[in-house]
Amino acid sequence: MLEKEGLTGQILNCAFKVHSKLGPGLLESAYQACLKYELEKLGFEVKSEVPVPLVYEDIKLECGYRIDLLVENQVILELKTVEQITDVHKAQVLTYLKFSGYRIGLLLNFRTKSLVKGIHRFII
Repeated sequence: MLEKEGLTGQILNCAFKVHSKLGPGLLESAYQACLKYELEKLGFEVKSEVPVPLVYEDIKLECGYRIDLLVENQVILELKTVEQITDVHKAQVLTYLKFSGYRIGLLLNFRTKSLVKGIHRFII
């Protein structure tokens, strides 16, 4: 297991590579497939569309939410291709962290001219 700072750094390096090759104009699914490919090339375990159950008192919705990518069973990646990240997008990542039990999440907006401006990191 990589130290988490090193893991998120490598994830971001892969995201920068994908963004620089593809640019900002594609659908979220294209970035997701390419980022998964880049991470797997480095030997990381990457899961796509991971269900996150929602539990409320006595009920459990098996597939309340889906994590875009889960890297090394440690880091949640939520990918967007939106004009601007809003509080709702941030709340989505925080909800995934809360219900999944994972502690680190990255919200990446690939619609930005420079991906640096589209990165949001969450640690709970």
